[in-house]
Amino acid sequence: MADTSYFRLQFIVFALVAAAFTNIYITQPVLPVLQNEFAADMVLVSFSVSAVILGIAISNLPFGFLADRLPIHPIILTGGILVALGGLVCAVTKDLWVLIAARFLQGLFIPALTTCLAAYLARVLPAARLNVVMGSYVSATVLGGLGGRLLGGWIHPPLHWRHAFVSASILILIATFTAFRWLPRTSIENKRQHITISYWELLKRWELLLIYFCATGSFLIFSSVFNYLPFRMTSPPFGYSTEQTTLLYLVYIVGIFMGPTAGRASNRLGTGNTLLGGVAVLGVSLMLILLPSITAVVLALLGVCAGFFSIHAAAVGSLNRKLSSGQGRANALYVLFYYMGGWLGITLSGFAYKQGGWSAVIYTCLFFLVIPLSTGIAERKNRRRRTSA
Repeated sequence: MADTSYFRLQFIVFALVAAAFTNIYITQPVLPVLQNEFAADMVLVSFSVSAVILGIAISNLPFGFLADRLPIHPIILTGGILVALGGLVCAVTKDLWVLIAARFLQGLFIPALTTCLAAYLARVLPAARLNVVMGSYVSATVLGGLGGRLLGGWIHPPLHWRHAFVSASILILIATFTAFRWLPRTSIENKRQHITISYWELLKRWELLLIYFCATGSFLIFSSVFNYLPFRMTSPPFGYSTEQTTLLYLVYIVGIFMGPTAGRASNRLGTGNTLLGGVAVLGVSLMLILLPSITAVVLALLGVCAGFFSIHAAAVGSLNRKLSSGQGRANALYVLFYYMGGWLGITLSGFAYKQGGWSAVIYTCLFFLVIPLSTGIAERKNRRRRTSA
């Protein structure tokens, strides 16, 4: 494949993944607007985010299975059309439960554009090229997540959040048809790798299970903070508008830089120390965000992003270094635990916010910080044992 073809492939991967992730968080910055418009409970409107995450968690493993057995092009075409259709339903419905159901539909088919694409890339690219293209993939997840939030709460006026769904649907259709047309076609049979390890065998390995729980706990904290941030910032003492609150999500860009930085730190200091460093930054940031100061909030959000993405990158790296086979299934399990943590965090923190406000959300997050802390301690002990052996 010529260099121009690889550049084109990078562009297609970036566009498709960014467009897919744009759909996940559209309603997050406008949750207070949805609460008023539908005269609904805080927890219920938060389902417009958690339903997508739950759908991704549920369908990730089945789509990983299909990606090993079917050509990528019809999977991407089907997934892109259904994600766009779900977005258009969200744009026109007057019923909150229909909106939530359409969001769940979007979540179910987003892995057709992400999980399947990652499996396809691993199958068709040599290792050196794969690292470069997957760099575009990771950057697209960060920028897509940020773009969806900006689309819902800033680019379109908050009261016109429905227009954001139309824009996102158009973007996903353009990216889908581009990928369908230009992604290189390949033979599944000739490229398929033999899978030698089952999901159950992976789950029986305690050191891998700790990594999976780390994904759950860390994303539970991250999703809780950013999902209920709009309710905090539109209330006293801040009283921010939705547009002002949405701009705070720009701190998400930190994730682009923290992934590679955490990878280098893990190589030098070890995964355990990197995880513990991320936990420390995350813990301090959670305490800082309780202060009624916009300076404290911005610094805390930067810290939450830095801590979370450090933990996330170190955990993924550690997971893959522990494997000699079954990397595809192991990473699919990681994504499952990761998104289940997001769904659980948004749900639990919604009830916490109702009962005790913002501080109850943060104390809930601090409680679950024990999970990545335990993983970091275990990884550090394992490294010491290997060093002394």
